[in-house]
Amino acid sequence: MTTAAKAWQALADWKPQKIADLVAADPDARLQATVRSVADIRFDFAKTHLDEAAVAILSDLAAAQDFAGRRKTLFSGGIANPTEARAAEHSAERGEGAPESVHRAQALHQRMRMLVDAIEAGAFGEIRHLLHIGIGGSALGPDLLVDALGRHNSRYDVAVVSNVDGAALSEAFAKFSPEHTLVAVASKTFTTTETLLNAGSALQWLEEAGVEDPTGRFIALTANPEKAMEWGIDETRILPFSETVGGRYSLWSSIGFPAALALGWDAFAELLEGAAEMDRHFRLADGADNVCLLAAFVDQLYANRLGCQTRAVFAYDERLRLLPDYLQQLEMESNGKAVTLDGKPLDQASAAITWGGVGTDAQHAVFQLLHQGTHLTPVEFVVAREPDHLLDEAHHETLVANCIAQGAALMAGRASDDGARSYPGDRPSATILLDQVSPHSLGALIAFYEHRVFANAVLLGINPFDQFGVELGKEMAKGLAEGTVEFDPATQALMKAALGE
Repeated sequence: MTTAAKAWQALADWKPQKIADLVAADPDARLQATVRSVADIRFDFAKTHLDEAAVAILSDLAAAQDFAGRRKTLFSGGIANPTEARAAEHSAERGEGAPESVHRAQALHQRMRMLVDAIEAGAFGEIRHLLHIGIGGSALGPDLLVDALGRHNSRYDVAVVSNVDGAALSEAFAKFSPEHTLVAVASKTFTTTETLLNAGSALQWLEEAGVEDPTGRFIALTANPEKAMEWGIDETRILPFSETVGGRYSLWSSIGFPAALALGWDAFAELLEGAAEMDRHFRLADGADNVCLLAAFVDQLYANRLGCQTRAVFAYDERLRLLPDYLQQLEMESNGKAVTLDGKPLDQASAAITWGGVGTDAQHAVFQLLHQGTHLTPVEFVVAREPDHLLDEAHHETLVANCIAQGAALMAGRASDDGARSYPGDRPSATILLDQVSPHSLGALIAFYEHRVFANAVLLGINPFDQFGVELGKEMAKGLAEGTVEFDPATQALMKAALGE
């Protein structure tokens, strides 16, 4: 039996204690073991089943899976993505990585800053609106940043359109005046079908509105400049990024252009520095002192010992309402794998299904199941100390009280002779408490989730940086739309019914 197999067996033999007992036994020691503060963010795992024995087992697993070695490979620019023979250098965009990669990222950032300066100086005329077209990581990251940080100080109207459904693009057209609009097309390969279809419709919209030089209003954000030039975008309006930056890890690169333009370069620089602070922590902190690895220990405890197939994330802050959507791609596209690094079948459960919503809305929608349903679901609350409004303090106090009380209620439960009014309790939650929702803290928070995903991948022995599972459906959709592939009778009948043929 391998060392890793022994650790997995030890985890299978581990017996959980009640969370309330763990907290009550020695409160100070419990907080010291399960609470970390990094980049002005408190990460609190006290209300989970993680105990000293589980930490020891999972630490052995991390050593057996060469966590330190794989982390070194990640930050040194080595082959962290072996199935595609690539590095994974999103941290280099933040200044933490191989020196040559950091230098290149900084040069490309400077190129982006010069374009932002040119737009602000009027080089494109009077610009008021930015239409950002992308999908997946090319849309989710920019959308989260602008929505979270630009509510009161955005200097441009930004619409992020990802859906190929024409209704999404039509809605953006209705809000913007063509003569005052720039269009950013974000695609790593610049071959994404949905993105290029939306880009073509945006070009037609500008042409029909009589905009002079409509193609000159387009900016390309891509790792394939040649394809962008073939599409018709001039090289001076192409913002490249490295092939070693994966799509769902790309908001730190030129994919973050909407945030840099709308929020200003200083805010974008603060975002990068917040992420870099988390990078430094993840690179230097060892064992359970490393908050990203500690979070991964909790994840593996629930996924591979207590059989939890999902993990729920609730943002108790309207500014972070898009965070669960962002995490869905980051976590499930990265770690939704069935084979190990050497191509063998994965013996453990891979990434949990990530879902969630916004508090307090979610309390009146899904918390019934969390408190009394038959599924055990780890819950993660994200909340900030400082509110985003000047209304009565009761608004924020009530919001925070609801957030914290939910975690306490999930843990404590309440017994009753009436089964319908009985709450079993002993249900886990973690709380992430930000001082404020700022560019710096949001950068650190997103980087925490990125490194948590990587730490989980190391524990499982998988590659978090490829995404071949996305390709099959895309290939079949293209074949179905073009009629170049013969499908089964049920699929053909459904296509005819859907299109009225």
